[in-house]
Amino acid sequence: MSESYYEFGTAGERWDRAQLFFEAKEYGTAVRILVGLVAEHPEQTAQRLLLARAYYHSAQLSKAETELRAVLDRDPVEHYARLMLGRTLERQGRSDEAAPHLRLAAAMTGELPS
Repeated sequence: MSESYYEFGTAGERWDRAQLFFEAKEYGTAVRILVGLVAEHPEQTAQRLLLARAYYHSAQLSKAETELRAVLDRDPVEHYARLMLGRTLERQGRSDEAAPHLRLAAAMTGELPS
């Protein structure tokens, strides 16, 4: 597939395409589309979160962490980004750093600690 395929269409069409690839577990392809969308519209939380999820599922954990921190810098009360950051840090073996993020995410959703 040529690089132009990932850049083809409107932002909405590319967003739909990225979601389809993500749902099909084609995380690398979703990343290729989403990187361009995030560059064009860095303020869009949904696109950046899906990019972080695609990175996470394709074991690109440092890139997932970077995207999640960017979301949280813009919106510190984005509970799903907070949860994902905690899980990403855990998966990297950084449980001590993950714990406060996981506690905060649980508090934001009203979950009781187990």
